[in-house]
Amino acid sequence: MDTLHKDVQEYYGEELQKSEDLKTNACCTLTKPPRHITVALRLVADEVQSKYYGCGLTIPTQVKGLKILDLGSGSGRDCYIAGKLVGENGHVVGVDMTDQQLAVANKYIEFHREKFGYSKSNVEFIKGNIEKLDELNLVKGSFDLIISNCVINLAQDKQKVLDDAYALLKPGGEMYFSDVYSDRRIPQELKEDKVLWGECLSGALYWSDFHNTAKKAGFTDPRVVENKPISVENEELEEKLGTLKFFSVTHRLFKIDGLENDCEDYGQAVVYNGGIDECPMAFDLDDHHHFPKGKMITICGNTYKMLHDTRYKSFFTFHGDWSTHYGIFEGCGGAMPFSLNEGSLDAASCC
Repeated sequence: MDTLHKDVQEYYGEELQKSEDLKTNACCTLTKPPRHITVALRLVADEVQSKYYGCGLTIPTQVKGLKILDLGSGSGRDCYIAGKLVGENGHVVGVDMTDQQLAVANKYIEFHREKFGYSKSNVEFIKGNIEKLDELNLVKGSFDLIISNCVINLAQDKQKVLDDAYALLKPGGEMYFSDVYSDRRIPQELKEDKVLWGECLSGALYWSDFHNTAKKAGFTDPRVVENKPISVENEELEEKLGTLKFFSVTHRLFKIDGLENDCEDYGQAVVYNGGIDECPMAFDLDDHHHFPKGKMITICGNTYKMLHDTRYKSFFTFHGDWSTHYGIFEGCGGAMPFSLNEGSLDAASCC
């Protein structure tokens, strides 16, 4: 494991100097950021942005005032975006194990404090391994939100990462992160390829194994927010990978007591009343739960809890209780949580 950690540090600290040095499209964001992210991103220092190696969008809505932990924060891009969005009363902690990346992140703390107009910085960075979060003096149950951008695939002990993340979250908190997943388990010989591992491919979890890992950690009912197929676009590496397919997926995992393994029907419904700044007309919980403002929507028990037992509670009116169970709730989920649609590889390419 120590050898793997050293390889990752060398790849992201020495071999990669800017995002253009990546050999594949695995570590690139495929979706245009929403306006509130774009506005915050404009304030982030150019050097911080140039060393960004993420694969998705990792900051959800309604984060003002939250305490956030970023796993594998790199040059600090997502931390500084989050630092702007949480406001001066929020706080963001970034954890990374690569000295060169941490040096860039720490270099711009004062720069961003001034850009944001804060009296003191609300962002800090800690050197550490995300597989050893329990050794970093982080207080259990102290974070509202944990984010991560295309980093957990680089960890060898992914179960430990999720176990520690669960312990660090407050009740009702969530882990919201993007990463790379595969449509089958990666052969051992590919896992030993340093370039494929560094490019976030051979460390990718088979999606079903990820679900089992998340549930074992306590994150019952993982929800997909967004998924896109990854086009590697490197002939040499594509030949090594053969027919393996990869996806960039954003998940949200809630720390909520009482979530069930399946979506059960209790005759419940909710109405989104508006009020979330980023979602004036409708709120999307995940890729199959869309709540137009003012419209009553029937939901399963797990979705009810994800809205009722979290920071989103005050924006909804809740109908129903738990007195009657009507069986399985139809319409929540399927066999594979993300899919490769015809023609989508071209659409997923990034430049």
